[in-house]
Amino acid sequence: MVDEGSDAGLRGRDLIGLGGLLAGAVVAGLVIGYLVDEAAGTSPVFVLVGIGLGILAGCAGFVVKVRAALRG
Repeated sequence: MVDEGSDAGLRGRDLIGLGGLLAGAVVAGLVIGYLVDEAAGTSPVFVLVGIGLGILAGCAGFVVKVRAALRG
């Protein structure tokens, strides 16, 4: 029998937070890449690099949060 009051595992608000983490990392990478492109006059080099780095950062943060929640 599963104890519904247990704090272990992922709940709805945790999943929303994970989605926000992923989306925020990609958007932050995009914005930073755009600003660097505007300053350097290179387009779309740093936007693409920023999106890639945002995806990697989002995935790393996702893994860390999921592992912490499952250990919980």
